[in-house]
Amino acid sequence: MAPDLLRDTSSSRRRELPASLLRAYYAATIVFLVLDYGFGLNVRLAFLEPVPAWRAAYYGVCFGCLGLMLWRPSLASIVTTVESLLTLALLIIAMALRVMIYSDAMLETGRGGVTLEEVLNFLLASTAAYLAWTAGSDRILRRFRLD
Repeated sequence: MAPDLLRDTSSSRRRELPASLLRAYYAATIVFLVLDYGFGLNVRLAFLEPVPAWRAAYYGVCFGCLGLMLWRPSLASIVTTVESLLTLALLIIAMALRVMIYSDAMLETGRGGVTLEEVLNFLLASTAAYLAWTAGSDRILRRFRLD
């Protein structure tokens, strides 16, 4: 019988993030929203800075995720997994476009490239999204006995 290569047989399994921490992450959206629109400090969504309508829509999605998690706690794993995967994809695409595509104006002025704030935001947001994604996918795998 061939060994199951997809199964984690090690005794050191990843520590699971509690559902309350995931809910707190989405509840903190109000803090990030106030910092962003009230004080001009965009901590969570610097990658959407050039597109204000998308930034507002993303805040709405985060509030929708929180609402779903409070209304149906059993959907928390699916909500966090889908939202965090979407966030990771958007972060990677936005950063890649900023790094790889330069306009004439950027070349002439020397401005408009990736800033330190954007790199730090990328690191912070991608770490949070990755942790949420792994926690959510682990829960889904266990729920359906796929691990």
